[in-house]
Amino acid sequence: QVQLVESGGGLVQAGASLRLSCAASGRTFSNYAMGWFRQAPGKEREFVAAISRNGGSTYYIDSVKGRFTISRDDAKNTMSLQMNSLKPEDTAVYYCAATFRLIPSQFMTRGREYEYWGQGTQVSVSS
Repeated sequence: QVQLVESGGGLVQAGASLRLSCAASGRTFSNYAMGWFRQAPGKEREFVAAISRNGGSTYYIDSVKGRFTISRDDAKNTMSLQMNSLKPEDTAVYYCAATFRLIPSQFMTRGREYEYWGQGTQVSVSS
């Protein structure tokens, strides 16, 4: 089993920054690909960003490219999402996800490819 715990959410004004963290325990962290997803009220969950096992490849939804950066620290069993220039439309519950499967890169954006999920952390951006 893998346990994922998100932290770092909060209420900020538009243009501010937040850094989300995902702490993992239970299995060798470096063996799984990781992702961030978000769900706003009344909307479906959507992919935000993902990072491959070795950190060599990253993926982003178009709306966050240039503003968000995903990274991982295998020595600390953590993954982070640095979010800059936040906008009100970034308001959502953000979820950390992990998978041990070998997912083709084109499928890294699919939530159903991920086996483990955290409880989520709320990010609220006021205008």
